[in-house]
Amino acid sequence: MSEDDDFTFHSMFSDKVSINNNDGFVSPDGLCWVSVLSCLLLACSYVGSLYVWRSELPRDHPAVIKRRFTSVLIVSALSPVFVWAWKQYTGVRPGPSLLALMGIRLEGVLAAATLPLVLTMALFLGPLVQLVLDSPWGLVDGIKLGFDPWFWTLCVSDMRWLRNQVVAPLTEELVFRACMLPMLVPCAGPTTAIFVCPLFFGVAHFHHAIELLRFRQVSVSGIFLSAVFQFSYTAVFGAYTAFIFIRTGHLVGPVLCHSFCNYMGFPAVSAALEHPQRLLIVSCYLLGVVLFLLLFFPATDPFFYGSSPICSLAGGQRAVCS
Repeated sequence: MSEDDDFTFHSMFSDKVSINNNDGFVSPDGLCWVSVLSCLLLACSYVGSLYVWRSELPRDHPAVIKRRFTSVLIVSALSPVFVWAWKQYTGVRPGPSLLALMGIRLEGVLAAATLPLVLTMALFLGPLVQLVLDSPWGLVDGIKLGFDPWFWTLCVSDMRWLRNQVVAPLTEELVFRACMLPMLVPCAGPTTAIFVCPLFFGVAHFHHAIELLRFRQVSVSGIFLSAVFQFSYTAVFGAYTAFIFIRTGHLVGPVLCHSFCNYMGFPAVSAALEHPQRLLIVSCYLLGVVLFLLLFFPATDPFFYGSSPICSLAGGQRAVCS
């Protein structure tokens, strides 16, 4: 796009704007369809990269995981190109750099790596207590195990562990949060973008239901229920990590929270109710929810993380992020 074209594009946008009274930002007319199509193309590229390898082996087979690592890492590495192309086409010229918009920056990084994770662990207080009570090791032995290099060597050598705890959290948060939110916020504003972005994330997880159907692991009705559950759970989780990304302006927090939630899985409430120490566990479940709600906004206060670049895309309205 030439400088004359860029000026014309900006002039066209300045003449036709829509104002969202809730978020207080100005959205250039015609920007939304470009943003949505860019996000849809990025989501399809990510999911499509999982299926470029034809194989009759199940998804958890090490050979399948290694091949998917290759393709999904390539798509993730190229995902910033989508944001750059979006900026070039729309003429949007935010002040922060491309890396800063994607949450890759040093300002406030220590807080971003700890506070959102602590907030998420508070929500999982009940499952964590349940995990400790059911663990074959004591609490002290479990802590020692976490510092044992041999333990981490075994983890890294496990392809499923690498997928669930490292590659999936990093690539999904990079693609579905760090790349999509900078394109959606100028169109929809921070609040709406938090709930729109997870829709791409939820639809992308329908591929798990497709694989169940492919290998006939469950019935058709079971696949339908699995797909609905996958979409609902990932959409809610996606909104949560999108909220963290916008409030903190960092990628590291969503990645660590994603990895932690993958490890914990969905809370086993039924097992907690049947546990010999169910009173303690249920009390921790309730306490965890209360702590999470109390800390939800304080722990994500932009004060701890410096000025959030993603918020500046909404016209510099700090109020939408505070």
